[in-house]
Amino acid sequence: MELNEFIENFANQFDDTDASEFTATTRFHELDEWSSLTALSIIAMVDEEFDVTLKGDDVRNATTIEDLFNTVKSKL
Repeated sequence: MELNEFIENFANQFDDTDASEFTATTRFHELDEWSSLTALSIIAMVDEEFDVTLKGDDVRNATTIEDLFNTVKSKL
């Protein structure tokens, strides 16, 4: 699993946010488009793409996309 692939899949869950805004250090909770619905989309994407089950706390406790990537990686 590559960080860039994870960022790309993460960015695909957003409709209105430009893909260039998504980097390893993006603080995704601060994005205008971030919502609980988006969080559910991220959890579903991680389950589908990486076969990893995230909990709501995993998403809440991550600050950046890379934090979330590292959480997913630790569960592989």
